[in-house]
Amino acid sequence: MDSIGAGNFREQAKRDLQTYEMRLNSLSSERDRRAQEAIAAQERFSSALEQISSMQSELLASEIRRHELETGIEVIQATLRRTMTEREAARDESEKLALSTQNNGTLANKDGKGSNDATVDFLADALQDAARERDQTIADAQTALLEAEKMADELRLLQERNDLIFSQLEDAMVISVEPLDKMFRAAGLNTETLLNAVRRGYSGQGGPLMPLSFSTRGEARSPDAERANRILNRMDELNLYRIAAQKSPFALPVKNAFRHTSGYGMRWGRMHAGTDFAAPQGTPIYATADGVVTHADWLSGYGRLIKIKHDFGIETRYAHLSQIRVTPGQRVSRGERIGDMGNSGRSTGSHLHYEVRVGDEPVNPMIFIKAANNVF
Repeated sequence: MDSIGAGNFREQAKRDLQTYEMRLNSLSSERDRRAQEAIAAQERFSSALEQISSMQSELLASEIRRHELETGIEVIQATLRRTMTEREAARDESEKLALSTQNNGTLANKDGKGSNDATVDFLADALQDAARERDQTIADAQTALLEAEKMADELRLLQERNDLIFSQLEDAMVISVEPLDKMFRAAGLNTETLLNAVRRGYSGQGGPLMPLSFSTRGEARSPDAERANRILNRMDELNLYRIAAQKSPFALPVKNAFRHTSGYGMRWGRMHAGTDFAAPQGTPIYATADGVVTHADWLSGYGRLIKIKHDFGIETRYAHLSQIRVTPGQRVSRGERIGDMGNSGRSTGSHLHYEVRVGDEPVNPMIFIKAANNVF
């Protein structure tokens, strides 16, 4: 009976092990698919930024063309007003000449001296010239009116096109900025303080994100210019979020297949300040954000430990390593290999103890990881 029971237990253990391995393989495949989806989402995000930049350039060109058309219309209107004034002056002069001709003819007949042929011819020629100038002025005015109507139609079409571009840009900004804002808020970070910190570190100006200003006479900007400036401010905000995301630990420290063995929180009556990722000895460990290495040595129960200081008062820790591949003071980038998984220090098996600290206070690393998964 003992032999039969032992055999059953061994078979059950084998079946449990096979089930566990199948489950582990399934989770690894699922994680790989999620990683591919994240890469594809990042590519779509980059493509959207390129399209937004192209649409912005087109919008700026349209705005310049619109102002050129407005200037052209003002010139045409000024020419039209001058032409109308000249036409009225020519008409008055023509009437005066005709009246003078009639008076001269009447006086000559009364005196019995006959008409003065030279004077009459001169006055007739002057009258004809005035009539021709009047006709030309009227023709020029009609041409100017037609050109003004044509330019007004073109301006109206251009305005409709600008409205369409503005709407597309505004929708793109909402789709792009709001998820990033939610991601940082979900990670427990103050977005206003975060953006101000990035803005102080990247205060250079110039290029496509400069505010629009077409007025050179101290006039208020047009509604389109104000609308474009609001979009540019959102694009600037999007760019600041992009920089902040690169410098915050939203990535996984382990890219190979792994399993979570212990989460953040109370464990065995003590606070477990990080998350544990279990994988074979020597599995590569990667920095989860840009930063500077402040510690790369043995530390008590942590064993071989790496500390990286990031912007915004954030620090990450990577413990129980078998090998350290960085030195204190070294600047590292997100995704850069910094060490190998191990079993050093107070540990019961090969795994990575990963911590995230904000203002020297530990926070749950999964907040950052899950927040990033919901966006990328």
